[in-house]
Amino acid sequence: MATLLVLYKTPADTAAFDKYYAATHIPLAKRIPGLRSYRVSRGTVGTPAGASNFHLVATLTFDSLAALQAGLGSPEGAAAAGDLANFASGGADLLMFDDAPA
Repeated sequence: MATLLVLYKTPADTAAFDKYYAATHIPLAKRIPGLRSYRVSRGTVGTPAGASNFHLVATLTFDSLAALQAGLGSPEGAAAAGDLANFASGGADLLMFDDAPA
C-alpha cells in the first residue's frame, strides 16, 4: 500500500473551504484512478503541544507508490491537483510514501 497525505493549512475562510471541499473537491479527487480509500480528519487538527496551523488532513491510499504516481499523473489526478488553487487559500503540503507494517 501507499499513501498520499494532504495537510491543508488553515484557509482565510474555513466555512467556504469546508463547503467547497465537501461538494466539489472530494468528488473530483475520488475519480483518481487506482484510489483505494479516501479519509479526512474531523474536528481540530492539533499537535501534542496544542494547536497547529492545519485545518484538515486527507489520507488517500493506493495499492503501490507506482499506482499513486500513475493516478496523480492521470487527467483526473491533474484535475484534482489543479483544483487546489480554487479553495486551499492557506496552501497544502502533499506527502507520498509506501506503507509498511510496523
